[in-house]
Amino acid sequence: MASKSSALLVRGLCRSLKRLGTSSSNKIGGDPQPSFIVSGLTEMLGPARAATTLPVKSPLSLTRTAGQQSRRVSGSAQQAVGVQTDAALLDDDDYSFDYDYQRRAANGGLSHKALLVDAAGTLLIPSQPAAKVYREIGLKYGVTYSEEEILARYRWAYSQPWSQSRLRYVNDGRPFWQYIVEQATGCSDRRYFEELYLYYTTAEAWHVGDKEAGKVFAALRKAGVKLAVVSNFDTRLRPLMKDLNCDHWFDTLAVSAEVEAEKPNPTIFLHACEALGVKPEETVHVGDDRRNDIWGARDAGCDAWLWGSDVYSFRQVAERIGVEVEEEEPES
Repeated sequence: MASKSSALLVRGLCRSLKRLGTSSSNKIGGDPQPSFIVSGLTEMLGPARAATTLPVKSPLSLTRTAGQQSRRVSGSAQQAVGVQTDAALLDDDDYSFDYDYQRRAANGGLSHKALLVDAAGTLLIPSQPAAKVYREIGLKYGVTYSEEEILARYRWAYSQPWSQSRLRYVNDGRPFWQYIVEQATGCSDRRYFEELYLYYTTAEAWHVGDKEAGKVFAALRKAGVKLAVVSNFDTRLRPLMKDLNCDHWFDTLAVSAEVEAEKPNPTIFLHACEALGVKPEETVHVGDDRRNDIWGARDAGCDAWLWGSDVYSFRQVAERIGVEVEEEEPES
């Protein structure tokens, strides 16, 4: 953990010095120690070590040559933490790391105080493809469409505006799902719909996609990170998560049918933040839908990582936040 903090410290210093170097002066010398650097060092290393890391007459320097805009960092900033600075760190014009460095320094090394997680498609995965289930259960009710046809019709129906109410998922969501089933399969038999609907209420229909999820969430909570599920779902989600024995992983659930707001509406994200007692800017949301999860969370002021692109596992999510998760011990 110390080596990670040290590397983080140097990267932050390099970014900060680079930013200062863009002023009219071509050389910064003497005592380049703005308050945000000193406060960040004090938070991360403690007052005593921070004082020795950047003495008042620090030999730090940053130079720029006229043609190449090359930069050099020397002296105690590199030596005090015992790692080498990478020239690439100084040539990256993206200053986002400066903000991340300062935020981690203020949060005890964590990038965020809270994590919001999408349910279906991120935390929970269907045990079988929906089109296969629709067809297999539907055979006894006269459904003749192939899985490919059902999938295409399902996607079309799901993408259409829902005219019966402002929200698709109201209470148990039955009217909306009955419409989807009828459009996808061409079958309006009420018995067929009820069998399908009840199937997706059970743990048989779903599983937690990441086998390490419980362990990772426990490590996050131990580190002080607050957790919530933010999902476009009907009222079946709470009992479903209880049946899957994963409801206790989270401090709160923000379910669209209960909040009366659906992603990408920022309201549902703000509701979760308020329930956790955190600010949106202290929060990151992880989900698999670019529009609903990424754009929606960012509109609310949260950070957002796309599941399956920015992150691929909850262990990776934890590591990006700054929480280490113990490796599984190999079986003997």
